[in-house]
Amino acid sequence: MRSKVLIVDDLELNREMLSAILENDYPILEADSGKKAIAMIQKYQEEIAVVLLDLIMPEVDGFMVLEVMRNQSWLKTIPVLVITAESKAEVESKCFEMGVSDFIKKPFDNAIVRNRVKNIVDLFLYKNNLEEKVEKQTETLKKQYKLLVMQAERLKESNVRIIDILGTVVECRNLESGEHIKRVKSFTRILAEQMMNDYPEYGLNQEKIEVIVSASALHDIGKIAIPDNILLKPARLTKDEYEYMKSHTTRGCEVLDNVEGVWDETYSKISYEICRHHHERYDGKGYPDGLAGEEIPISAQLVGLADAYDALVSERVYKSAYSEDEAFHMIVSGECGVFSPKLLECFRRVKKKFEDLNHELKKKQEEFR
Repeated sequence: MRSKVLIVDDLELNREMLSAILENDYPILEADSGKKAIAMIQKYQEEIAVVLLDLIMPEVDGFMVLEVMRNQSWLKTIPVLVITAESKAEVESKCFEMGVSDFIKKPFDNAIVRNRVKNIVDLFLYKNNLEEKVEKQTETLKKQYKLLVMQAERLKESNVRIIDILGTVVECRNLESGEHIKRVKSFTRILAEQMMNDYPEYGLNQEKIEVIVSASALHDIGKIAIPDNILLKPARLTKDEYEYMKSHTTRGCEVLDNVEGVWDETYSKISYEICRHHHERYDGKGYPDGLAGEEIPISAQLVGLADAYDALVSERVYKSAYSEDEAFHMIVSGECGVFSPKLLECFRRVKKKFEDLNHELKKKQEEFR
């Protein structure tokens, strides 16, 4: 604890007088030169409550002592009272600029010296204690923030695991879904990053894109509720069968509703948007809700186009794969439903990336076989 008073004056009489006034209240340290004063502050810096400093001393004067104290940051925790016989305005101004707390005038008045020293010691004791508390609280907050970051990261990992598990369910249910999910995620990422760069009004950023890409794995989760004779039919569906197949959007949302509260709200919201609305079309002729234009969430728009492209360039039990050029022209011409003009413009710009990725994924698939 800081309790000592350091009296710095080259005149022994001044040191004795000040020591006599204060010795009943504080342990006293004395220095008869600026050089000794610096050495004592260095040695007792954690114990000194206040320094009483004479300015006029040979060799190392009081201003030099103040300069060292300021450079060493000692003035932040150790107050200085300047001993002076006269106080010129420019001297006082310079002292205050250097960090001096107050002045003790000669000749010394016992009561004034005691009260002035007590007040400044109490003030700095309170200040130092407050700063220590703030520092401890800041450190506690930093630890809590670090813990929250770790918890958020774990929650994010948990969200991704939930999505992967649900996506695996679809993969087991539908023989084509495993590779389809991987391709849709990759196409979605390419398209989303282009949209982020070209159309900032959609509020896309890298963090949101990561959520959309991850959640895209759930776009067909509702197919687990579609009977095998419809889902795996090796021919075109009848009108009634097609209507039943379309219900995978709403059935998927029912599945997601059952896992509500297990995962992060953002992941839950975007997963729901994608699952329900990835077959909506810009002209309002999609399903299940007939949303039109920008009523369709951007997450669902992105996955809807990525899903349509992959469906076209992939071989299915009921059709052969279209070429990449055919798929591209079918989408931009509206044969697969109407997409947003801005989305189509981005699609045009990433055409080569889509084709390169499709070649790469198909090559890996063939190698695996």
